[in-house]
Parts: sequence; structure tokens; C-alpha cells
Amino acid sequence: MKVENLTYYDNKWNFENESIDNKDDVDLVLLFGNTDYLSSDTNYYALLRKEYLNAKIIGSSSSGNVLGSKLSEHKIVATAISFDKGFIKTNIIDFENNDDLNIVTQKLVENLPDENLKSIFIISDGLNMNGTILAKNVNQIKPNVLITGGLAGDDARFEKTLIIANDEIKDKRIVAIGFYGESLHVSSGCYSGWDEFGAQRMITKSVGNIVYEIDNKPALELYKRYLGEESQNLPSSGLRFPLSIKKDENVNNGTIRTLLAIDEDTQSMTFAGDVPEGYIAKLMKTDIDGLIDGSQLAAKNIIQANDKTALGLVVSCVGRKLVMKDLTDEELEIIEDTVGKNVHLTGFYSYGELSPFSQEVKTCKLHNQTMTLTVIYED
Repeated sequence: MKVENLTYYDNKWNFENESIDNKDDVDLVLLFGNTDYLSSDTNYYALLRKEYLNAKIIGSSSSGNVLGSKLSEHKIVATAISFDKGFIKTNIIDFENNDDLNIVTQKLVENLPDENLKSIFIISDGLNMNGTILAKNVNQIKPNVLITGGLAGDDARFEKTLIIANDEIKDKRIVAIGFYGESLHVSSGCYSGWDEFGAQRMITKSVGNIVYEIDNKPALELYKRYLGEESQNLPSSGLRFPLSIKKDENVNNGTIRTLLAIDEDTQSMTFAGDVPEGYIAKLMKTDIDGLIDGSQLAAKNIIQANDKTALGLVVSCVGRKLVMKDLTDEELEIIEDTVGKNVHLTGFYSYGELSPFSQEVKTCKLHNQTMTLTVIYED
């Protein structure tokens, strides 16, 4: 496997490291960028396609671009991957707001052949897709396959997210990348670093990922009361105070849900995944040390790739980035130190992360406020 990174500025692509002599051998190019730049400048794609004629070019808008052990200062970045023996297959599904998301998400992975399929990486619209439905259905269709990925971001604006699939860029799209070959080894890690605080509440009225009432009171009203002055900056300020939800008190680890949107008329809140009625809910908070420790634990879960060149796909929540601010690079540096500099990191800050919670539990779930890492290498 060979991996090289590029950044787009001054109207051209610039190599951060160039290791692939024959660009026609590149199988996949992953591209992440700021929504405004991806929408307004089409030259970046034409130049990238000219460089990599045979590659699948897949990517999304983001809330921050990961390239190496840094949060890139450039608005658009790309990573090219050339496998020695492995190969990829992709499937692209477009949908509309009135489509049945159960059918849409099942179709996403149905057409990926099972033979020699080692893992699937999914990139989805971050605002129009229910990540809980997505995770549930891809697990149902491919129950024995490691599935990871994330929901596209739009900084902290929550206006529009975009998916890039070869020569098109649009919202309301999901893409699955299947990684194939006996030579491939894939492992993943996931951790949060957030803690519950405050009173325990009950979700008393919700539909899917929209919460209308908590403790029989308007959900948004109660949430604003907790946030105080921070409520003036909703929904972005809600990224600093996600919800922990669990079915009952006997569940050890709650599921974290990130706020995506608010509706003043209905006093409701829309989250990145389902928040079922009857579930227990608590607010969460964190500090920088907690987030960095969480990233290190996620990286430690990875099966080490020894000294082989590897691809490290990072998907981390925008809420973590907002908390850490200028120390975001420290989170990425601790990951690189843990998995090794031979693992080339690339990825994005997201509106939701897709990953198993641990190596022991293979089922993919939608996470919020987590750092997830997928490492792929060849023997």
C-alpha cells in the first residue's frame, strides 16, 4: 500500500508527501473540505481527476480536515491510496426527504459483494440522514463485516452538508466504500471522554430523532434553562452539552446524542440519531484532558500495523473540536504517537460517527462526540 496527502491552495494541488510514482495505480482518493469552498470552486475536482485518472474520488464537507497529525489549515485536502493487492468497490445512493430511509440505507450495502469483503467505510449526508437508521440497516445486511464511517459536517453552522462521489457533489447522498482482498487487515477504535452531570430526566415525547418533551415539559425550554447564556448560540452551543441516553438504569454505558437543530415553534430538538420515548437522559460535559485521554484509548484499541504503511481514517465529532479549540492538534498527535507514524492519518470532523464501540462488539453503531479510528494495511 502507498499513501500520499495533498492540500488545495493557490488554485492548485500541492503534495504534502508524494510516494506514488504511477498515479494511474491509485484506487481511491478521499477528499474533505469546507462547504463553501467545495460549492464555489469546481477547479479542485478537475485538477484532482487529471492527476488520478483511474481512481474513485469520494469525500464530503467537514467541520475540520484531518491530514497527518494536524487539523489542516487548508480548506480542501485529499489523500490518495494505492493498494498492492487489495481493491475497492463503491455504491452511491441518492435520496429525497420523503423517501423511506430504511429502504435507502439497506440498498447502500446490498450490492457490495461478500467475497473477500474486509470492511465498509460509509460517508453520509450529515443533516438529512438519520444515523441510527443507517447503522441499524447496514448491520442487518452485512452483519459480519466491520463497518465504520461518519456523517458529513458543515463547521458549526448546520446549514448544508455535501457528499462528493466522483464527478458530482450534492446533499441527500450516502456512499459506501467496500475494501476487498485477503491481503487487507482492518481494525477500529472508538472512545468518547464525556461525563454525565445534573439531574436525571425522562424522554416523554419523541419521534425518531426529534425530541418534543422531556419530563412532560417542552424539550427546548428545559434545555435552554440548563444552558443559560449559552442557549443564545443554539444549536452550535449544544455541541458542548450533548445528551447521554439509556434504556434504563441498569445499562452501564449510555449512548451520546448530539444536537443538530432546534425548532422554536414546536420547542423541539433534532439529534443526530434516535432518542426513544421512555429513555433516561442526562446532560454531558467534558474537559480537554478527558477528550485527549479518550482519543488515546481509541487508538490503543487498534491492532498494531507494525512497521507497514497503513491508512488511518479519523472521524471525530465537531463538538470535540469546539471544546479543544487550539489544542485539537494534541488529540491527533496522541493518536499518531499511539499507532505509529507509519499510519497515515486522514479524515474529518463530523456530525456523527459510525463504528463498533469496541473490538469485542463488532456491531456498528451511531456515536456522537466520539473519536473513531479505522486502520487499514496490507501484508
